[in-house]
Amino acid sequence: MVIIDSFEEYSAYLGKQIGESNWHKIEQEQINKFAEATLDFQWIHVDTDKARSESAFGATIAHGYLTLSLIPYLWKQIADIRGVKMEVNYGIEKFKFNRPVLVNDQVQLRAKLISISDLRGITKVVIQADLDIMGQTKTAYTGNVVFLYHFI
Repeated sequence: MVIIDSFEEYSAYLGKQIGESNWHKIEQEQINKFAEATLDFQWIHVDTDKARSESAFGATIAHGYLTLSLIPYLWKQIADIRGVKMEVNYGIEKFKFNRPVLVNDQVQLRAKLISISDLRGITKVVIQADLDIMGQTKTAYTGNVVFLYHFI
């Protein structure tokens, strides 16, 4: 895990990979809980028998937004941004889903600093977020997340 205490320390990663998270296994229970929370019960996500017999994937798949919702959890495994009195999830940009994540797949977030700027004392960073699937060459998704930090 990378520890960052200031704008200057963050800037040192510009154009570089900051790190990668631990592997996280997507289990059917997690998919089902997400379906319940979002009222999205499409059979491709929750009906294991039908997905096994009728889907092109031979198994249920995770909701795309479930995999996106993992970003804060996995990001905290990559970087510990210290000395901030405020942190804001400012946005997501240019996301593309490249490959579905099947039940029991293991995923890992890779993060690269694309840009950093000082907005009158607020640090704005754009992080390229790639979600890898263990054993696959194509990522589940790629896109940019934008954070604002107010360092003390």
